[in-house]
Amino acid sequence: MSKSAKPETPVVKTTSHKQAEAHPLDGLTGGAFSAPTSGERAARIRSWLATEPAFEQMAEVYKDLANRDKGAAKPLKEKLDELKRSKGQEAVAAEWAEKARGLLALPKLNLADALAWQRDAAKAGAPLSKEPLAGLKVQLAERVKTIEDLQHRTQVQREAAVLIAQRIEVLSIKPWREAQAVLETLSADVTHWQAQADELTQDANWASVDAKFPPLLEASRGQLLAVWEAFQGALALALKAAEDAAAPLPAVPMWADELRAARGLPAAKAESQAAQDGGQPARAPKTRIDPAVMKDLREKSAAIVQEALARLEHEVTEGHGKSTPKVAADLRQALKEHIRNIDSKLEAAAHAALTAAGELEGWQRWRADQIREELVVKAEALVAKPLGGRKQQEALRVMREQWKTSDQGGTPNHALWKRFDEACNEAHKVVEAWLEKVKEQAEANKAQRQALIDEVLAWAEANKGNTDWKHHIRSLNGFVDKWREAGHLGEKAFAEIQPVWKAAMDAADAALTAARNDSLARRKAMIEEAQVLGAEPQLRIDAVKALQQRWQHEAQSVPIERKQEQKLWDAFRKPIDDAFQRKTAEREKAAAALGEHDRYVLEAAKAVEAATASGDAQKIHAAAKALEAAVRGQVRVAAAAAEAQSAADAAGAAAAVEATPVSEENMAAAPDVAAQPATETIADDAAEAAQAPAQAAPAPAPKAAPKPIVAMRGDDRPGMKKAEPAAAGRGGKFGDRKDARGPRPGSDNKFEPRRDDRGERNDRGGRFNERPAFEERGPRLGDAAFRAQREAFDAANQALKKLAMQAHGEVLTHLLTAWEKRDPAQLPAAQELGKQVAPAVRNSWVKALATPSGQDASEALLRMEIAAELPTPAEHISARRMLQLQLLTKRNAPAPAETWGEDAARVLASDFDAGNARRVQNVLKVLLKR
Repeated sequence: MSKSAKPETPVVKTTSHKQAEAHPLDGLTGGAFSAPTSGERAARIRSWLATEPAFEQMAEVYKDLANRDKGAAKPLKEKLDELKRSKGQEAVAAEWAEKARGLLALPKLNLADALAWQRDAAKAGAPLSKEPLAGLKVQLAERVKTIEDLQHRTQVQREAAVLIAQRIEVLSIKPWREAQAVLETLSADVTHWQAQADELTQDANWASVDAKFPPLLEASRGQLLAVWEAFQGALALALKAAEDAAAPLPAVPMWADELRAARGLPAAKAESQAAQDGGQPARAPKTRIDPAVMKDLREKSAAIVQEALARLEHEVTEGHGKSTPKVAADLRQALKEHIRNIDSKLEAAAHAALTAAGELEGWQRWRADQIREELVVKAEALVAKPLGGRKQQEALRVMREQWKTSDQGGTPNHALWKRFDEACNEAHKVVEAWLEKVKEQAEANKAQRQALIDEVLAWAEANKGNTDWKHHIRSLNGFVDKWREAGHLGEKAFAEIQPVWKAAMDAADAALTAARNDSLARRKAMIEEAQVLGAEPQLRIDAVKALQQRWQHEAQSVPIERKQEQKLWDAFRKPIDDAFQRKTAEREKAAAALGEHDRYVLEAAKAVEAATASGDAQKIHAAAKALEAAVRGQVRVAAAAAEAQSAADAAGAAAAVEATPVSEENMAAAPDVAAQPATETIADDAAEAAQAPAQAAPAPAPKAAPKPIVAMRGDDRPGMKKAEPAAAGRGGKFGDRKDARGPRPGSDNKFEPRRDDRGERNDRGGRFNERPAFEERGPRLGDAAFRAQREAFDAANQALKKLAMQAHGEVLTHLLTAWEKRDPAQLPAAQELGKQVAPAVRNSWVKALATPSGQDASEALLRMEIAAELPTPAEHISARRMLQLQLLTKRNAPAPAETWGEDAARVLASDFDAGNARRVQNVLKVLLKR
């Protein structure tokens, strides 16, 4: 074997030497391409990477080496991926650093925005552990901490103000000399409190504090100062009263009683009690706690301890090692405060939970390894079945955060971390490909938007002198739509290109904006003209029309925004409308007094409303007829009748006048007066009042004499006389009529000429006299009377419809009651059932109620539902379908719509059932109304 190995060794060395000399990158990589084995090539690549070569050199070496040996190129690939990620992270870091600086520069920082910055930056993959994001994160955290500290100090100041006020109130029930002794101390405390409150308000971050805290601090300041000033005033009065017996006493009862005792005067209140106790206040007796209050206190204590115990048990069950000590401490504090008010069972459960929490620390490492293994399985599953794009990125970020959380609860496991990291890096390749695709799409979208900006600029240059403003608006709106529909851009890229777009649109919109400004000036001038025209006492219609035409021309020539145009139009129209309304008001004021006829119509309308409110159909019909007669002018107002009666009584010769025959001049007026009854008898005499105008109508005028015949057309036919007119020819076959009505009446010969027996053309006899004359509408009503009578008629119609529906419901109720009680006497009459139920059908229903058959009527009930076209309950759907199939086979049998009366008789002859009764009611509700 040694002999055979010796000649082979120089051959291999010679080949490697030739390859190393042949490859140009071998000298750059330290002989990586000429190395004989893959392990040596990988070692030389790692040594070369330690020299930190350029990115372009590594990319070129990887391109050649990956085709030869992928295993040796793996370290190179990892280095390239790391550099790419670092570049992407640098861009993301710059973006989020700019946002952080913007937040720090704000005078009023929102805590939610500051906290959301760190969360969103972590979601975006920004390197928060590297500069400059690490320093900015610390600055934001410090500022947030400062703001929260200000809010906490505000709460402390409020509590301090309350405590100082309580101290002052306690001094009011002690001798005033003790209050005088602590005056300086209280004054120093109040001054110190005010200084601290001023320090809070003068802090640079005070503007960023939540909006509820400044009012709370000011309220505390006002309350404290009010109590302090009252205390100082009362103490000053006490000092004066102690020095001068004539000085007034302070308002504090304790101090006033003390000063009265010093002056030798009795106390103002409880004089006898003060004499017995020697002027000393009585000591309050020791109160006993109410059992109900004690029970409430125990329930509250048990609830607090139970809540803390539940949280600790939850933490122990979940295995959360980081938060368990805090929850256990909370439970211990709750036991310390409320152990006197809880029972022994709850106390034992709390101690058991605390013991379990102590044992939890022993198996935290096992639980952490269990969570890590689950994360490794999830990461490897993402490699096998990637989610793609954004979901893959979010899943990887969430898993890495969960891994960090598990590291906080247990000892790190490097073996599992290596598997997890490799799987995450492999799964992240899908995210990298997606990011590259998104980047390319963003570049394309940016180029598209830039091309659109160039198009807008070119359009603006080409349409400088164009005055077609509608074309301008359509074109600009089209550009805006294209910009809106363009692809998505990142926040940074969009912020860069948006100002350029706005500048281009402003340049394109400059001419239209100038024209609109000029148009607005002209329209405002026209508004002033309209105000002048509207203010004139005499409205000039021609000037108003001319001004409106100018406005319309201006609106059509230069369009503006719809809201602004409507606002200007309202301002232009208002003075003119006011002038017309003023003119209308003056006209209505002149005719404000209602006529006699309108007053009577209003009274009749009120009568209809009263009848409608009563709910009586007969009263409603009678009142409606009276109102209709009043509207037509067939009944005179009661006031006019009363005036006529008083005039007749004042004459003094009523009998003679009544005996005197009516003259011809009064023949037309007498029936009219007789036809105008009083208002109270309208409902009874409506029919007679309707006949009065017919009796009082004038006689028709006599027919005019026929005109003499001046000339007559001759007839050349044999046997015809010259004196008779010939029939006019109608074309077609001789003697035929287009309407094929046959020969003329009174003649058997269809060729007989027309007789001139029709009379004159104006004499509308025959069938024309059968046409009814136009209905007399009565006098014209005013607006109020017209609206009143129309609303009264509408209300009456609605009430009648409602009463009819109620009557229909009562009929069905009586019918079902008769079926349930088997009482034919309760069956409604034929008139109540309606025209759909013949007397024979009703007799069959009476017979069915009187002699029940006891048979099953389900088929008859199904036939009735088919006739009414109503749905069938779900449990009877199959039976209905079977019945419909049977009806299809019976061609000559009557349909259910024709025999529903007999089917109803079969149902009524069967036994009563509540469910069937409901179905029968629904069916008859439809069938009886047809």
